[in-house]
Order: sequence, then structure tokens, then C-alpha cells
Amino acid sequence: MTGLALPRWAGTLAFKSAVFITVMCCALAALLGVLVHVSVTDRTVGQARELALSRLRTATSQYEAGDSLLHGAGVNPASLPVPLWRLAVDGDRGTMVGKRRGRPTMWAAGPADGGRVLAVAVDYSQGADTIAGLDRAIVWSSALAIGATLLFGAFAVTRVTRRLHGTAQVARRISAGDLDARVDDPRTKDASRPQDEVAAVAAALDTMASSLQGKLLTEQRFTADVAHELRTPLTGLHAAAELLPPGRPTELVRDRVAALRTLTEDLLEISRLDTRREKLELGTEQLGAVAARVVQASGTDTEVVVVRDEWVETDRRRLERVLGNLVANAHRHGRGPVVVTVDGEVVTVRDHGDGYPGYLLEHGPQRFRTEGGATGHGLGLTIALGQAEVLGARLEFANVGDGGALATLTLR
Repeated sequence: MTGLALPRWAGTLAFKSAVFITVMCCALAALLGVLVHVSVTDRTVGQARELALSRLRTATSQYEAGDSLLHGAGVNPASLPVPLWRLAVDGDRGTMVGKRRGRPTMWAAGPADGGRVLAVAVDYSQGADTIAGLDRAIVWSSALAIGATLLFGAFAVTRVTRRLHGTAQVARRISAGDLDARVDDPRTKDASRPQDEVAAVAAALDTMASSLQGKLLTEQRFTADVAHELRTPLTGLHAAAELLPPGRPTELVRDRVAALRTLTEDLLEISRLDTRREKLELGTEQLGAVAARVVQASGTDTEVVVVRDEWVETDRRRLERVLGNLVANAHRHGRGPVVVTVDGEVVTVRDHGDGYPGYLLEHGPQRFRTEGGATGHGLGLTIALGQAEVLGARLEFANVGDGGALATLTLR
């Protein structure tokens, strides 16, 4: 059996605080109500009992003297409660609240001669009404107090949770890459104001974001500077390699120089993407034609299937870069056949290899990380994902059940 699923709002701080406040208010109101009720009831019952016992003593004296009994006194009255009658028969005196002619009555009874019982009835209606009115007042005042406390508590808790939600939203923006996001809680900027825990969390988050932004900017500048510095010597090295005589050593040199140039250009592109200041050059493109052009430029044996062609407004260069990297990755790390499918605004690239590694499916592409002895620097999919974000598209990676990796690009 599975447990009852609670709604999402039942786990919020506001709901838990409201439940806690309500329970505490109810418990406090119940405790105070019981104390007041017991105290007033004891006093009221005690006064009625003293009066009934006093009248019982007077009635006993009259009975023993043979005088007429006072009003409310009698021998073996029919309305006398049975427990009190038995107590008097046993030779003891006592009191008990009961009924007489349908009205609350305080009875006092004691033994008389011949095994009879002498009893006195004192009207207890006023005392019962007092206690009942007190109970109603306790209930209403407790309800009002609980309601007022809940309103005030909800207002106070809502203010705190609103600030917490704002802090959480900023944290999510930072996680999404918006390093300029800050909480900017007013309490953190005014030392004269009391600093609560929420303000401390907000200040810590802002400090962390500033530190992270500074480190990332330093890393981005370093990457860009290194790539720029490598460009010039690599250009000269490439020109020198072209002058070498034909042969196997020359081919190896040219191949390594080309790989270094590709790596340098990729690093420059990543550094530009990291700045998140890339601008789109929009135009209307036909997805089927773009996919065919990318496959033709790759020089690979890739099949293009157009299920439903679509004209979209996009940046052609960036779109071709995304698809080109996906096709190149499918051939480099997967196995054929590689198929590019265009279905409306969705373009998929599938190979029939071993699929994407687990870390990529869980965390996305990571720079300079490959698995299983694969070649490359792990930058192709990273660049594809970055360019897709610039396009406002969604790029997802999955493994197909019958084998192979599947990359899905959804333009919107």
C-alpha cells in the first residue's frame, strides 16, 4: 500500500507555520479554558454545597425537634439521586448535583430515624447558567484569539517566506547562468536595521554570486587570451607546414596543426558564448535545406529524412554549427548509419553506436571530458548546447532503447 500523497503546498513553510501556530493556540486556549472552567465551577459548586449543607443541618434540627421542615426539605424525596440516597442510608452526609422538576438542583442528604433519608434541595439553576455562560465565553474568546493570532502569524510568516522565495528565485537564476542576479535585501545594506536569518542567507548568496562571477570572468578572460595568443603562432605554423615536402611526417604535422587550430577556434567560440552577449542575425530558413547543406559540408555518409519541412526564423550560421557538431559527434563517437530527421520545428540526429555516456545524460556535456578512450576534447556538444541556447532552442540528449544516441533540437 502506498501512503496518501499530500499536495505540494502542504510542505511549504507557510503551511507548516500555520499548522504549528494553530495547534499551539488551540492547546493554550484549551489549557486556559480548562483552568478557568475548573476554578469557577469549583467556586460555584462549593458555594451551593455549603448552602445545601447549612440548610440540611437546619432541617435536621427541625426534624429532630418535630417542627415543620423548611421549604425544599423532605424525607425520602422521589427526585433524590440514587447514589446520594445510598450514602445517606449508610449513615453519611453528602451533596450531589441532580434534577428536581427539570431544573438543576444541589441536593444535600443525611440519615434520619427508621432508615429514612432527610434531604434538602437547593436551586442550582443560576450556578449552572453561570458555568454554561462562562464556557460559551471561553469558546468564543478562544476562537477570536486563535483567529487573530493566525492572521498576525500568517502575515508575519508570509513576509518571511516571500523573502525566502525571492532568495530562492535569485539562486535559480544564478544556477541558470545569470551571474548578475542579486537578492539586494535592504536589511543587508542598512546596519542600523535588525539582521535576521533571511538577510544573512541573502547576503551570503550575494557574496557567493559575486565571488563566482569574478572567478568565472577571470577564467573566461584567461581562455580568450590563451586562444588569441595561440592564433598567431598557429597561423605561422600552419603556413610553415604547407611548405614541407610531401610525406608521412608532413601529414602528421599538418594533422596536428589542424587539430590545434580547431581547438583554438573552439575555445574562442566557448569564451564568446560564456559572455552571454552573442547577438543573433535572424533570417528565414528552410530546415530541410539547412540539414542537407550541413550533411553535404560534413562530407560524411549521413542520411537526411524530411518528414515535414518547416520555414523558421533563426540564425543560419549558429543553426548550422549546432547540426554540424551533432553530426560530427555521431560519426566520431557512434556508429552508422547516422540519420538526420526533420519533422516540423524538431530536428533529430541519431547514430547506432553505444549511446551517450551516463554523465552526459545526467549533467549535460562537460568540457574536456570524454569516456571510453574516445578522441576529441569534449567541446563539440558543449558548443552545440551553447549555440542552441543563444538560438532560444532546446537541445536534449537521450539513448535509444534498441541502441544508439539521439540528439533532439527543438526550435521555438
